[in-house]
Amino acid sequence: MIQALIGTKGKQTQVFDEKRMRLPTTVIHVGPCTVVSIKRQDSDKYWAVQLGLGVQKEKNVAKPERGYFKKTGLTTMPRFLREIRLSQITDLENLPKPGEALAIDQIFSSGDMVSVTGTSKGKGFAGGVKRHHFAGGPATHGQSDRERAPGSIGSTTTPGRVYKGKRMAGRMGGNTVTVKGLRVVKVDPTLHQLVIAGLIPGSTGGLLIVRRTASGEKTAAPAPSKQPPELVKEQTS
Repeated sequence: MIQALIGTKGKQTQVFDEKRMRLPTTVIHVGPCTVVSIKRQDSDKYWAVQLGLGVQKEKNVAKPERGYFKKTGLTTMPRFLREIRLSQITDLENLPKPGEALAIDQIFSSGDMVSVTGTSKGKGFAGGVKRHHFAGGPATHGQSDRERAPGSIGSTTTPGRVYKGKRMAGRMGGNTVTVKGLRVVKVDPTLHQLVIAGLIPGSTGGLLIVRRTASGEKTAAPAPSKQPPELVKEQTS
């Protein structure tokens, strides 16, 4: 029922498959995730599982959060706290209980297709050439200082302003990015590691949400029917 877990980004490395093809991979430290609470439709207007990851010192946690964690029966204070939405609830009895730990091999297996959501690296204030790949101006005819200038940004009397969303210099990076279509190469429940083929956003140690989008087991195609199609006989008058 739960198709996602939270984790942190590890190192980037490479592995070789059975055909000796090199695959760039990323190691993700996933779980064990502790179930903090269950959001229900009747009380919270939606279904979700609130997961906690990591451990932090109790003195660094605000008093309201301490009481919230202790009320759910947690003995340690999780460092990260995220909600995983549940779209379909078919069996209420199989929902995890608060305080229960979800292991990595309960959700993922080798060959699964996943999507990873994280926060991209912040690059500070960047110009138009770096941020939006502007070409810049010509370096000839006396324009020695216009190579990386953005150029004209406005219009004349109509509309007399710069449209909202105009591509200009500004803060670059630090956005929520989701990479889809990634494949799980290896699942290590002992080390709580997930090896994924491909690169994911964020810096080392950054928080990630890994969602399973498709199972690795391929379903067999239905066998073709051996019966010939029905033939419609023409009626002769």
